[in-house]
Amino acid sequence: MEPKNRNAIKETTSQESAMNDHLQEIWLIRHGETAWSAAWRHTGRTDIPLTEAGRLQAEALKQGLAGRSFPLVLTSPLSRAAETCGIAGYGSMAHCKDDLMEWDYGQYEGRTTADIRQDIPGWTIWNGNPPGGETLAQVARRADNIVEMVKSAQSDVVIYGHGHMLRVLTACWLGLPPDAGRLLFLNTASVSILGYDRESEVIIRWNNTCHLSIEETNG
Repeated sequence: MEPKNRNAIKETTSQESAMNDHLQEIWLIRHGETAWSAAWRHTGRTDIPLTEAGRLQAEALKQGLAGRSFPLVLTSPLSRAAETCGIAGYGSMAHCKDDLMEWDYGQYEGRTTADIRQDIPGWTIWNGNPPGGETLAQVARRADNIVEMVKSAQSDVVIYGHGHMLRVLTACWLGLPPDAGRLLFLNTASVSILGYDRESEVIIRWNNTCHLSIEETNG
C-alpha cells in the first residue's frame, strides 16, 4: 500500500497557517492501526502494538509531515502511540506523558460497544463510566493538564495519542464540556490541528487522512 499525496498534509495546511498569522498550533495525531482498533475493541491501558498496516500508516505520516519542525513533541507512553511517533520521525525528541494515556476502560477493556450493549442497551463510553475504570471527569482532568502544558509552551506542539483521549482533550481546548468529544470522530493515523482565531481557541483542521491510501484509513 503506497501512500498517495505525500505532501498532502503540508500543502493543505499551509494556507490555513498563513490565515492564522502563524499563531500557536497543536497537531493531534492518533496512533496507527492495531489489531484491537481494527476490531473496534476498547483499547485503554493494554499495550497493543501496531499492525503491519499501522506501521505503514506511520510511514505515510512521516512522508506527509515532511520533517516539519515542532519545538515540543509529546506522546503517550503506550507503544502504539510511541511507535507511531518514532516511525513518523519524532521519537528522539518526544516527551512521554502519562496524562496522554488512553481512557482506562476498566472491566470494559477489550470489549466492543456492541458487546457491552448486550448488557446495557444504548451504552456508550460518553454516557456510562466503565466499572473499575476512569470516569469522564478523571479523563478530562488529565486532558486539562495537557492543555495547560501546551498553552504555556507558546510554540507549535505535536501530540501522538489515542482516539478518546484526544477527543476529550479537544473538547477541553474549545472550552466545551468533555462529553462534547463524542461529536469528534478520529480515524487511526489521522492528523488534526487545534489553534486560534484571534483570541478564540478553534479547530483548524480535523481528522485529516489524505496522506493515507483508501486501504490504510480503516481500523
